[in-house]
Amino acid sequence: MAPPKPHPPISTTLPPLLLGTATFNHQYVSDPLAMPYRDIVSRAISLGVKAFDTSPYYGPSEVLLGTALDSLMNPTASASNPLPIPLERESIFLVTKAGRIAGDEFDYSPTWIRYSILRSLQRLHTEYLDLVYMHDVEFVSPDEVLEAVKELRRLRDEEGLVRYVGISGFPAHVLASLAEMILDKTGEPLDAVLSYGHFTVQNRKLALPWVAGQTRPEESFSSPLARLKRAGVEVVLNASMLGMGLLTNRGIPLDERSEASPLAKWHPSLPELRGACKELAGITGTAGERLESVAIRWSLQEWARIGAAAGVGVQVPSTASGNDTAKVGATVCGVSSISELEETVAEWKGVLSSLGHAVDGKIDPAYGKERQDKVLRLVQNQLWPALGRWIDYAWASPGPGYVNTRPEEDKGRVPSDSIMIAYQQRLATRSTGDAQPK
Repeated sequence: MAPPKPHPPISTTLPPLLLGTATFNHQYVSDPLAMPYRDIVSRAISLGVKAFDTSPYYGPSEVLLGTALDSLMNPTASASNPLPIPLERESIFLVTKAGRIAGDEFDYSPTWIRYSILRSLQRLHTEYLDLVYMHDVEFVSPDEVLEAVKELRRLRDEEGLVRYVGISGFPAHVLASLAEMILDKTGEPLDAVLSYGHFTVQNRKLALPWVAGQTRPEESFSSPLARLKRAGVEVVLNASMLGMGLLTNRGIPLDERSEASPLAKWHPSLPELRGACKELAGITGTAGERLESVAIRWSLQEWARIGAAAGVGVQVPSTASGNDTAKVGATVCGVSSISELEETVAEWKGVLSSLGHAVDGKIDPAYGKERQDKVLRLVQNQLWPALGRWIDYAWASPGPGYVNTRPEEDKGRVPSDSIMIAYQQRLATRSTGDAQPK
């Protein structure tokens, strides 16, 4: 039997909308340090978005997010605000990842995972992490994933550094297979699974056949989402609603050598797929919309609905009093400006309202039920037919010829730095204290 979990089900504690900070990274912007990252984080909290998703793989993301949060949790008094109210750590939900070091470098050894968690705690200025995923699990063996998950659970149960444990990755069927394996091998299901790029206007594979317009119920039993649910996964989150930049008016340059966009060099999409997605911008423009706005609204609203229908959503108030709750699918949104954040939150409030759930603050009528219906019609009747053979296309991950560049002899080798010294001192102190008579 699996040991009892020390925390309530994650579906009751995880907010439905998370701010993803992969965009606080050179892969998306030329200079992350020049981004208004402090203002973005502060504005997110003021808008009610109090969950944040990051990773040590995202360049300076953990450091920037941690700096922004620390300034809010330990505010400096000023003449205009002599008694600032500090942000309480318990009021936010922090998510990070472990195991991916660089593009083709992974270390899932328990020793490295432990070090990665300790480093994330330091960078994020916190004593615990609400949720940790093993990052991009398709790049390593199932046995490596299993051992890493066991270490995260040990850090949860024995040291209290982690509250919930999950996995993230691109191929939806791999996520399902690993969730099934972990349940079979340990007797305990994963708390959460993060799927990215597989529930977008272009790629709906995660949730077929629940998607609007799909009438193949006989396929639901073998679909990734149904398999994840049967594997006991409490929450499945959707990320990368824009396909990592594919579904935007700007799109991704067809030439990988282009200097016009940082994404051109690393985005795994084929030039033909980039071109097909670029054509969607013209269709949405004719309808008086921006492609990214349509893509965000469609993914938000449909995942909110489908995540709940499939039983892998999170709780939200269904009435203004908060006494009654309902479930919606949870989404991670990435932004690089205040305006993008505000637009996404406005769309999200419109989704909740259209589904009949309670919403904090005023709702802009422009984002209400009428818009929801318009977006569904536009996507189903025009965008999907225009994509042709590229609908539901997913590139291989890992790609051909992939080799983990982390040498075997280096796996589990961690720096002898201040992080490990402090950890070892803490363990020694705890061991000494435990040995004292009570």
